[in-house]
Amino acid sequence: MRKLLVLALVGLAAQLVDGSLGMAYGLTSSTLLLFAGVAPAAASASVHLAEIGTTLAAGVSHWRFGNVDWRVVGRIALPGAIGAFAGATFLSSISTEAAAPWMAAILFTLGAYLLVRFSRPLRATRAAGRLRSRFLAPLGLVAGFVDATGGGGWGPVATPALLVSGRMEPRKVIGSVDTSEFVVAGAASVGFLIGLGTEGFLLPTVAALLIGGLIAAPIAAWLVRIVPAQLLGAVIGGVIVLTNARTLLSAGGVSGSAPVVVYALLGVAWVVAIVLAVRALRRTRRARATVEAALASTPPASASPASASPASAPPVEAAPVSASPAEAGEPARPGESVGSAEAAKSGQIPEPVVTAETSEPAEAAESRKLAAAVEG
Repeated sequence: MRKLLVLALVGLAAQLVDGSLGMAYGLTSSTLLLFAGVAPAAASASVHLAEIGTTLAAGVSHWRFGNVDWRVVGRIALPGAIGAFAGATFLSSISTEAAAPWMAAILFTLGAYLLVRFSRPLRATRAAGRLRSRFLAPLGLVAGFVDATGGGGWGPVATPALLVSGRMEPRKVIGSVDTSEFVVAGAASVGFLIGLGTEGFLLPTVAALLIGGLIAAPIAAWLVRIVPAQLLGAVIGGVIVLTNARTLLSAGGVSGSAPVVVYALLGVAWVVAIVLAVRALRRTRRARATVEAALASTPPASASPASASPASAPPVEAAPVSASPAEAGEPARPGESVGSAEAAKSGQIPEPVVTAETSEPAEAAESRKLAAAVEG
């Protein structure tokens, strides 16, 4: 009973991470299952069977909120399913001793990728056009294979690639990847069923992971509003790296004081990644606050002099003029109109004319320049 409770907490924690980052459910749960001593193939099979339920719930939610691009789902899900089936068959055919370092190496690499990605802001440039099948099909094939053999990796491989392409909104990237993962998880489960049989699935583990994931799904939607995804991604990436480093060091026969040195270096790298993530987060917030303050200090357009109606200006009484310069026998000076000459004679100073070019306040121009510099 205690083990099932721990597994339920594992599923809950994995879904919290996945709901906040849009990835890493399989990475987190597989890493923790391997750390608990579960065989690699059984861990991946159990995680993917539980993901059928969690990804179905996530896909329905994304569909209801309009976060799914069904064209992308259709072109990435089928190659992903083929890759996941092939990866599950491959993992089922090798021994546990050979699979453990392979799976740990994949998880370690993906965890290091999370550290690098979330330690600095992701700047994607908007590109024109639509995503084509020649890009989506190989991406789905590779992501599906890595997902099945590593116990996770569909989100960490597919989501960043679609984000960097800049041709989809971030919310639609996450929604489309999560929705297509339902097909990938189903294909991987079929592959494990053929390769391992029903005894390859730890049904109590599957049930515990599924219950924890379903409980955490609404909590994750609330958590993403509080905990910054950039900071959470750096923290989870370090956990995955340190946990799988133990398996790699054991498989490599490293002993003595060398593991301590390796753990110390990885720990320093983890701390540096978290510090960089915090600095990037603060820099992004300061830039956003600067833009908002500049826009708030800009006066509304209705307050500009050009927006004033001519009818609202007070009437100016014409000065009595006895005669024009021509009538008085005096020629007008160059550049001086007849009206201005008359106003000069009457002692009146003409008011300056406000044009549309001078109507914009200097503060508005400065704020626009500041906003463009921050966004750039």
